[in-house]
Amino acid sequence: MWDRQMPGLTARWRVIRFDLPGHGGATAEPACSVAELADRLLATLDGLGVQRFGYAGTALGGAVGADLALRAPHRLAALALIAASPRFGTADEHRQRGVAVRAGGLEPLAVNAPERWFTPGFAAAQPAIVDWAVQMVRTTDPGCYAAACEALAAFDVRADLGRIGVPTLVLVGSEDRVAGPAEARTLVAGIPDARLALVPGASHLAPVEQPAAVTDLLVRHFSGAWQDTLATLPAPPQPPAPPFTPGPAPAPAVAAHTSGSAPGAAADPYETGLRTRREVLGDAYVDGLLDAADDVTRDFQTLATRYAWGEVWTRDGLDRRTRSCVTLAALAARGHTDELAAHTRAALRNGLTPAEIREVLLHTAVYCGLPAANTAFRVAQQVIREETAPRP
Repeated sequence: MWDRQMPGLTARWRVIRFDLPGHGGATAEPACSVAELADRLLATLDGLGVQRFGYAGTALGGAVGADLALRAPHRLAALALIAASPRFGTADEHRQRGVAVRAGGLEPLAVNAPERWFTPGFAAAQPAIVDWAVQMVRTTDPGCYAAACEALAAFDVRADLGRIGVPTLVLVGSEDRVAGPAEARTLVAGIPDARLALVPGASHLAPVEQPAAVTDLLVRHFSGAWQDTLATLPAPPQPPAPPFTPGPAPAPAVAAHTSGSAPGAAADPYETGLRTRREVLGDAYVDGLLDAADDVTRDFQTLATRYAWGEVWTRDGLDRRTRSCVTLAALAARGHTDELAAHTRAALRNGLTPAEIREVLLHTAVYCGLPAANTAFRVAQQVIREETAPRP
């Protein structure tokens, strides 16, 4: 599942992928709790000499990540929860699914997997990936799958989210109907200082459906988190990694830290601002502004990066979703259409849905005038169409 993220991640870090029990040819030794899966992972990392690491996991893999953050926070430098939830449905739903699998096998779930995991446009355009998803479920050990259902039935960390102190990115596909934006916002609301990233045009398996967007978000999250939290830590030992043979099963990705910024370095408002500006607006947009800067505009770009992004956008008083709402309203009122387009994309990245952007602009129309809102709606409509259109 993580094949298309690997070039971007391995360029900076040692990366370890693991299969869940009975998935992808892994030994069929069922684990009946999320904690047991996390303990097995820690034992594997101990054997590889990895003490402190960043973790990214999708769905059940996200549950493992949350458990690690709660029970082994000293091991975790950064966390990315993808298509995750503090509680996946109800216990009865998962227990019934486990009973059905033990009785009738995995074929019914296999043929329905693409509908739950991908948007219709992606499924229609990518038959090979759809076939991969079906075969992946078919080849999973039924006993291990049923045990995973029982593990999810017992998983519930809603009351514990406030104890997660690891830098956390919550990433979700805008069209995910399994563990969607509502569940993601519950995580962000409960985990101190967690950030939400909404991936337009993606369903449950966002790393497969929108690989470039997910890679970009993971690289920026882990780069920033490790710079902030591991500056004074030595790199862990790095024994040679064995060659990796890709398997068909989805597995959480574990990135082990290998480098950090200088110990004791004070945060530079410009560097903080540049990182924040890239996180909100995207690398391509920011690079375009900076590359075009010359002797006339370079000082202005430095001022904007240091003050607007390093001093104001990073303040604690408002989260990024709220700051996006304020920015959209202000830009619409003043008629700044170029920046409005950029900040509509930024609002989607910061977790606003198209419906919420619509409400911001409707509210703006009442107080700032219909002509200004009319122009803003036209700009936002075009951006949202581009960002949410199915991609091959």
